[in-house]
Amino acid sequence: MVSSKKQQEVENLVNLMDSFNVIAVVNIENLPADSMQQMRTKLRKTVNIRVSKKSLITIAIDKSKKQNIKNLTEHLQGMPALIFTNDNPFLLFKTLKKNKSPAAAKPGQIAPQDIIVRAGPTPFAPGPIISELSSVGLPAGVEQGKVAIKTDKVIVQEGGIINEKVANILLKLGITPMEIGLDLVAAYEKGDIFTKKILDIDEKEYINNITKAARWAFNLSIEAAIPSKDTINILLGKAFRESKAVSLEAGIITKETVNDLLAKANAQAQTLRKFDQSAQ
Repeated sequence: MVSSKKQQEVENLVNLMDSFNVIAVVNIENLPADSMQQMRTKLRKTVNIRVSKKSLITIAIDKSKKQNIKNLTEHLQGMPALIFTNDNPFLLFKTLKKNKSPAAAKPGQIAPQDIIVRAGPTPFAPGPIISELSSVGLPAGVEQGKVAIKTDKVIVQEGGIINEKVANILLKLGITPMEIGLDLVAAYEKGDIFTKKILDIDEKEYINNITKAARWAFNLSIEAAIPSKDTINILLGKAFRESKAVSLEAGIITKETVNDLLAKANAQAQTLRKFDQSAQ
């Protein structure tokens, strides 16, 4: 029999789900308690963070009346918690990401993304470290008296478990692949589920792509002579110049071409006069 306390918790979760536009799933498995409290304090003005048992969250999602929200269940990873907000999910992800700090990897942790060791020199002198690097799949050699990684290497793939050897090597190399903070896994908004990969966008690259697309669209409109408020003046100018060029070539007299045609005729007459004078 389900206790009244658990029933009340499910009811509270359902009410929150039905009250907010965005419901996000975060994984707090590796988040220290003091860091969790700091995040609550930082975000309390814009979000409501709710930590509950995975089974109760699942039941609440199933009871919610929101369209397609049941798809959020498959994203309950590790030690899940819920964030409720009316902010845009992309803005929420950006805020959570900005409040994360790098941390060393510990044995048994899951890689949040591919952990890559880049090629290049290390601070180590030749010795046992070469075999230690090789034991975790890192191709190492000696360059200018120092141990160097020969090529870039993915040492742990996203979702893979970091073993003790890898954790020790990463620590020695000063690589901190983990992050302390709220790890947003997925967010629900108006029937759509946005995963971490969708929400984690490079803003500069995104703006550059939009700028590039606008430039390409503009050039295509000019080449295809598609009139719009952005192209009409250029198209009219281009059409005028082309029609004037045709008129000049055909000797068609208009108010726009008469001066040019007279100048052209005068130049030709001068040329003929000079030719006649030289012939005499």
